[in-house]
Amino acid sequence: MKVLGVELKANDAIICLMQHSDGLYDLPKLRVPKLAINNAGDAEQMRKFQFDFAKLVEDYKIDKVVIKGRALKGKFAGGPVGFKLEAAIQLIEDLDVEIISASLIKNTLAKTQVGIDFRDTGLKKFQQTAFEAAFSFLEAK
Repeated sequence: MKVLGVELKANDAIICLMQHSDGLYDLPKLRVPKLAINNAGDAEQMRKFQFDFAKLVEDYKIDKVVIKGRALKGKFAGGPVGFKLEAAIQLIEDLDVEIISASLIKNTLAKTQVGIDFRDTGLKKFQQTAFEAAFSFLEAK
C-alpha cells in the first residue's frame, strides 16, 4: 500500500510517500517535498494546487492520503489557508483521504515495535511530521 503523508503548514502541503508491503517500509523518492500556493484567495491558484496534487497522486499511484489534523481553535489552531488546502485535497475526485489526529500519531509512535531513526530516512527535516503521519497510519491499520 502506498500512503502519502501530508502536513499542512502555512501555504504549504508538506508531503512524504511511504510504501508498505510484505512487512517492509519503503520511502520512494518524490519529485517535490512540498506543494505550495502563493495566494489562497486566488481561485486559479487553488485550482492549480488541486490539479498538481491530483497529478502527483496519479503519477505515483498512491492508494491513500493521510493528513495530520490540526486544532480548529485555540493556541495551536490551524490557519485559514491550511483548511482551504485541506478542502482542496479532500475534494479531489476518487481520492481516498483520511485526517488523523496528532494524538493518534503520538500514541502509535510510542507503541510501535519498529525503530526508525528519522535521520536515516534521507528525507528533509521539515518532512518529519508528514513521515510520522504516513507511518502511524500504516502501523495502526
